[in-house]
Amino acid sequence: MVANSMRLDKFISKATELSRKEAKKILHASEVTVNDAVIKDPGLHVDIANDEVMWMGEPLSVATGNRYILLHKPEGFECTLKPKEYPIVTELIAVPELGSLRIAGRLDVDTTGALIISDDGSWLHRVTSPKHAHPKVYELTLADPMDAAKQEDVIKQVAQGILLDGDYEPTKPAHIEFIDETHARLTLEQGKYHQVKRMMGYFGNKVVALHRASIGEITLEGLDKGDSRFLTKEEIAQF
Repeated sequence: MVANSMRLDKFISKATELSRKEAKKILHASEVTVNDAVIKDPGLHVDIANDEVMWMGEPLSVATGNRYILLHKPEGFECTLKPKEYPIVTELIAVPELGSLRIAGRLDVDTTGALIISDDGSWLHRVTSPKHAHPKVYELTLADPMDAAKQEDVIKQVAQGILLDGDYEPTKPAHIEFIDETHARLTLEQGKYHQVKRMMGYFGNKVVALHRASIGEITLEGLDKGDSRFLTKEEIAQF
């Protein structure tokens, strides 16, 4: 594989802002040609600099600068660049020079949801830094039900900030909304180590399922588990 090659579905996604799933659909519909040949294989690698990729007769091209990727992380993958016990999330995306990519706001192996990956270090810092206060929404399932009185107490304390075991400062004020006795939606503007699980542990409960639904204004709409897409210019600019 040459250094400037990229999977065709990823090339289309970056050039058009289609999701990988949508890119595969136009490939299967015989709408894409590479060097005048109709190509249906999403895994074909194209030479970014030399191959001519056309969609419905219109040429496609991508910039070769920084990359900004949104991944819908499934369970069973580690947010690390070196495999340990589980496969790593970068195995789910197909772009050249994976080693230059870094992950913003890592998720545990058993946690699903929005994950941002980029090779723009200063931009990644702005995504994760509490100083910039970008909200991150988590959907969680609790082991033990909380009645209305307990929910009210949790809502009040979370809004004020709580001092977690081992920390020197309380959490930043946050918002929690209960869907029912065991399901809630928590909005944070910081990312302490295992923060959501530790916060619920503070109240004597355990998180048995956790999903990050959004980061800032970026949601997972249109992305199935394991799918990824390049961020739009507007999405990148918000950070």
